[in-house]
Amino acid sequence: MIKRIFILCILLVVSAYLVVAVTVFNRQPENQVCKGMKLVVKDSIDYGFITEAEVKKLLKEKNLYPEKKRIGSINVRRLEETLSKHPFINKAECYLTSGGKVGIEVYQRIPILRVMSSNGDNYYIDQSGKIMNATGKPIHVAVATGFIDRKFAQKELYELGLYLQHSPFWNAQVEQINVTPKKELEIVPRVGDHILFLGKATDFEEKFSKLQTFYSKVLNRIGWNKYERISIEFNNQIIGTRKEN
Repeated sequence: MIKRIFILCILLVVSAYLVVAVTVFNRQPENQVCKGMKLVVKDSIDYGFITEAEVKKLLKEKNLYPEKKRIGSINVRRLEETLSKHPFINKAECYLTSGGKVGIEVYQRIPILRVMSSNGDNYYIDQSGKIMNATGKPIHVAVATGFIDRKFAQKELYELGLYLQHSPFWNAQVEQINVTPKKELEIVPRVGDHILFLGKATDFEEKFSKLQTFYSKVLNRIGWNKYERISIEFNNQIIGTRKEN
């Protein structure tokens, strides 16, 4: 019994020591000077909407750039809040590293459509269906025009934008989406002198799959400029209106 109590006491002492040691060794001295910033921009290989230079510039403008500041004066929560207000940043995670630096991980907002509505609205829809303010930075995404309110943009057009984003062929082919007063969709393709009429904003996968088959079996054979309008509104047919000679 005494032996068991002795062993238990030793385990308790060792556990307490480890907790204290980890706390002490990981604690940054408040007077230590920050040695710099370790920044990681997520998805930077595929997208370049936010750069390291822009992050540094933003933090310097807000007098929050951490390098050469005392560790104790750096508020990582304030850094996160400031960075998250940038139009192209979805989320920022900031923390102090064991090497005396500030680690920052930035998650980008990915625009999937630009909306230029007849009511004067001009903005982007991001990968989460949220509205992004338009900026001067050129972004190569399809442009939606016509009779578009924000509810329609964040629901129906958002679903179309997601489909295009995950379809390399149609993402490259769709240049413009026009919304009619009846909330029907007309597509202006990059290749081919015709208009694609989708009808209501539903069944995108089925409609575009059917259209891609028509492209490969018909347009590749007779030419891409024979039709002025191709309708895939109905599930069981494709209606092509030939150009007048």
